Amino acid sequence: MIINGKPMIAGEATGELLKLSAPACFWGGLDAATGKLSDQRHPQFGESIADRIVAIPAIVGSSASSQFLLEAMHLGNAPRAILLGEEEVIIATAVFVGRELGYQDFPIINCDISSLKSGDNVTINKNGDVEVAD
Repeated sequence: MIINGKPMIAGEATGELLKLSAPACFWGGLDAATGKLSDQRHPQFGESIADRIVAIPAIVGSSASSQFLLEAMHLGNAPRAILLGEEEVIIATAVFVGRELGYQDFPIINCDISSLKSGDNVTINKNGDVEVAD
């Protein structure tokens, strides 16, 4: 299956998918030191975004979410990519700043995430297409 995406930050990535079933706020909801979701009210509380491709229906809350994501990048706990169900520009700020600081960056793609499920093996190409392995 191939899903056409719109890259906010182009790039390539391959990995296991973690699909969040609810919108997320990284400000107070992400432990940058571990990469784990730390909001006890979130359905995926305790799951790690580190080294995974993360599908998020929407980002909610403060613009400080990008700060927490940037800190996760600094500590080596960032995802391989983020797939956003709703377009969000604030989260991309972390990647832009991280690039300037020499951190490993990753793609952020806007796409329809409804057919994706946790555990899928996903490949993202430079034009934003998301391929799910059979």
